[in-house]
Amino acid sequence: MGSRRAALLRLAAFGAVVGGVFLGALITGTTPTPDEVRDWGDDLGAAAYLAWIPLFVLANFVITWPILAGAAGLLFGTAVGFPLSLAAVVAASVVQMAISRHLAGGHHGALLPERTKSIERFLTEHGAVAVMQSRIVPVLPWGVVNYSAGLTRLSYLSLALGTLIGGAPKVFAYTALGGSLSNLGSPEAIVAIALLVVLALGGVLFVRRQIVTARA
Repeated sequence: MGSRRAALLRLAAFGAVVGGVFLGALITGTTPTPDEVRDWGDDLGAAAYLAWIPLFVLANFVITWPILAGAAGLLFGTAVGFPLSLAAVVAASVVQMAISRHLAGGHHGALLPERTKSIERFLTEHGAVAVMQSRIVPVLPWGVVNYSAGLTRLSYLSLALGTLIGGAPKVFAYTALGGSLSNLGSPEAIVAIALLVVLALGGVLFVRRQIVTARA
């Protein structure tokens, strides 16, 4: 019990420090450079790595995940920030799905309107593949997919696997952008921007194809 309390206190302290830095920047109008932020992250040591995922999950309720992924890249660098962000995105998705399912009180599926039953069947039958497609194609916000999944019979494992595989390219891109803020002309930043453009164009083509198919 004591060790758990100590861990929570360390987590709260880390969150307070992070919040204080950003609050101070807003009040004073001064923003630390990327190198200063990364040096500060290095000074925190292993505690920063351990605290990042739970902090990411909590912050994702009010801050969109691309900003948090970019912050991880800025704080830890792309090589470390990418796996941390990807793990955190998966964890946040599962937590949001669990909250939705808990609030549904075990009546998931039955709460969906009749005209959306086909969506539930698609998610249930295709599982991780359906989630993967929703992550790659920017049709619905990630949070909407997470909470909606809680109202279906989709398994947590399918949501996690679909998010892990389908979300990896975008998570990498946003983390790399955050890690390259000091040099947006670097190969890393160019690859990240190109990847986001390709994913966006692919999403537009996918949606267009779906509309054409529906009309036909």
